[in-house]
Amino acid sequence: MTKALAPIRRGFFSRFWKQILIFLSVFGPATITAISDNDAGGVATYSIAGAKLGYPILFLLLIITFLLGVTQEMGMRLAVITRKGLADLIREKFGVRTALFMFGALLIANLGVLITDLSAVKTTSRMLNLPAAPAVLVILFVSFLFIVWGNYKLTQAIMLLASLFYVTYIVSAIKAQPDWGLAVSNLFYPHGVEVTRQYMRDYLLIGMGVLGTTITPWGQFFISSFAYDKKIEKGKVNYSQIETYWGAFLTDFFSFFMIVATAATLFVNHIPLEAGEQAALAIKPFAGELAGTLFAVGILNAGFMGVVIVSLSTAYAFAEFFGLSGSLDDSFKKSKTFYILYFLQLLVVGILVIFSSLSLFKIAIVTQTINAIALPLVFYYLIKLTNDRQLMGHFANNKFQKYFAIACTVVIVIASIFTVAAFFFKG
Repeated sequence: MTKALAPIRRGFFSRFWKQILIFLSVFGPATITAISDNDAGGVATYSIAGAKLGYPILFLLLIITFLLGVTQEMGMRLAVITRKGLADLIREKFGVRTALFMFGALLIANLGVLITDLSAVKTTSRMLNLPAAPAVLVILFVSFLFIVWGNYKLTQAIMLLASLFYVTYIVSAIKAQPDWGLAVSNLFYPHGVEVTRQYMRDYLLIGMGVLGTTITPWGQFFISSFAYDKKIEKGKVNYSQIETYWGAFLTDFFSFFMIVATAATLFVNHIPLEAGEQAALAIKPFAGELAGTLFAVGILNAGFMGVVIVSLSTAYAFAEFFGLSGSLDDSFKKSKTFYILYFLQLLVVGILVIFSSLSLFKIAIVTQTINAIALPLVFYYLIKLTNDRQLMGHFANNKFQKYFAIACTVVIVIASIFTVAAFFFKG
């Protein structure tokens, strides 16, 4: 009997490992895109949410995770099936004027995100007793070096390695000694705080801000461009879809610990927090030196990932919108415009952050306002393209996906509006 079952077992394990190897061959784009949503600005938003609202804000994480997975799956599926990026398809289907408008909005918003990320690096490096300007220059130099002289595989490997540094938030949360039962139960229903009118207002505004900072226009362009650049085969689309939901889960898994770390230290002790970078310094008296240091290291790493990925999303989009060559596997000579635009973004943002005293508050307002305008348009085109059966064949959205995506878009639009309102009515 045992001998008879042996071939069946071998066949099962052979098929199992084959599926794993196929999954690993497509792994990368969705996970990197989703985790990069937790850039320095994202970490700041989650930190402020935990400090001001406590554990109940965790209730939104499950909703955000699902929305992020659904929307990014559409962008991934679009790229794998059509063999083109989202920006490329917008230009082809809706014209150059639309492409020019969309790119202009994306460029301005992305520059604002980059300034926020590098400014967080500058502030956090001071907290770690590192010279601020050299720290910013090192981040910029490394970001430029491995993109221009590397290739797709190297970039993916470095970004996946950088993703591992988000484990620092898990350690910070554990050192904070939170009420784990209260934290986990708040994932399913918000409770454990005194609900006042002011608290509800903050919950609405900051909660929508959390949603707005996680689901972004640049994220939708980047996931389709990065997946296209990886040259994933159409027959492997199911594996890419699985990775998309895995990436969404992983990014908010780390967000959970960011919120727990600040909720367990700052919220319970009524310590105000106006900037996310301050969290690394503020939690030290309650969670210890190690927790604060690791939190700061996490912000530096998030800033690095944000700088690379957001700059790449702009360069990818420009190449696609205007029909130019743009691939990490191309030489500088072949994709000159792609690499020059990537470099110019780093140069401009680096000069602004190092040599000027910019108001991050005003930058955040402008960036979020543009995102609020651009995001509904991005999703309008994304849904329209993935609904197109001539373009997508049997991979087009079914009725559930179509109407659910529209409902998600309405929620995201409302989130973006409230994000802008949160900045305008900050006081």
